[in-house]
Amino acid sequence: MKTVDRTTLNIDREALARAAALTGVKEKTALVRMGLEALIARASARRLAAMGGREPRLRRIPRRRAA
Repeated sequence: MKTVDRTTLNIDREALARAAALTGVKEKTALVRMGLEALIARASARRLAAMGGREPRLRRIPRRRAA
């Protein structure tokens, strides 16, 4: 079970309304959760891209040839 903290946020009403209109999600808690998940995903992707697609210690992976 996830631990949930209750907090008070000051959120721009226009931004919240736009997010609700774009996603179809009306519940504020769900919108904030989705926003946090999107932020985490974007930051994770940037960190992965910053690695340059290299892992020097990784052993060679055998590839299947296209038939």
